[in-house]
Amino acid sequence: MIHFTPNLAQATTTEQLSQSLGNLFEILREGGLLMVPIALCSIVALAYTIERLINLRRGKIVPKSFQKLVRDRLESGDVSGAQRECEASKAPIARILLAGIKRRGRPLLEIEKAVEDAGQREIGRMRRNVRPLNVVAGVSPLLGLLGTVVGMIESFNVVANQGLGKQELLAAGISKALVTTGAGLTVAIPALALYYYFIGRVHKIVLEIDELSVDLLEHVPDSHRSELVDSEPEPAELMAATAS
Repeated sequence: MIHFTPNLAQATTTEQLSQSLGNLFEILREGGLLMVPIALCSIVALAYTIERLINLRRGKIVPKSFQKLVRDRLESGDVSGAQRECEASKAPIARILLAGIKRRGRPLLEIEKAVEDAGQREIGRMRRNVRPLNVVAGVSPLLGLLGTVVGMIESFNVVANQGLGKQELLAAGISKALVTTGAGLTVAIPALALYYYFIGRVHKIVLEIDELSVDLLEHVPDSHRSELVDSEPEPAELMAATAS
């Protein structure tokens, strides 16, 4: 008896799990066809969550090895070598630094504008695959609400056509209303929470990239920056550029 108890307990647990999954599937079936788009929303949210968890890692966006290589190149005066490192890297920070390094020796405003534009493009790329989570968070509860309306319409039609005698038909419409609402909220709440989490992470990474870009570009040798002072716009020109 002692030797068979674990197997019996495992079999019981498996049977209970299978029964629970079966009951859950039956409940979801009661939601009707509107459960299909809600399920698709959950798949979309899961896919973009996994993708963002992978691609918004700090080591992928601001690799420490890349920082060290570029810093060493710039501190030793090898600006061309730093440019080659940026061109070889696929990290967002590399593309931002490359935009500034390529314009070395040009007016300071032009370098800052190039770095700013490159940064905006990278921010757009990082946020692009976060937006679908916000869409899912907005659409899922609306689909659930639509299911609620459809379910209540079916219930009222049953009452109108057959009276209150067919309570099982009345319960079916109410069940559809509740299941679709619950399913829509179950998908929307995590999607919205993940959206704000990833937006916060992007914001944190952007601040770090901004500080790092300024720090690394300051290591460009003076010989490459000498023209910046001579080429700085006069105050009047600067005010005109700002106003435009």
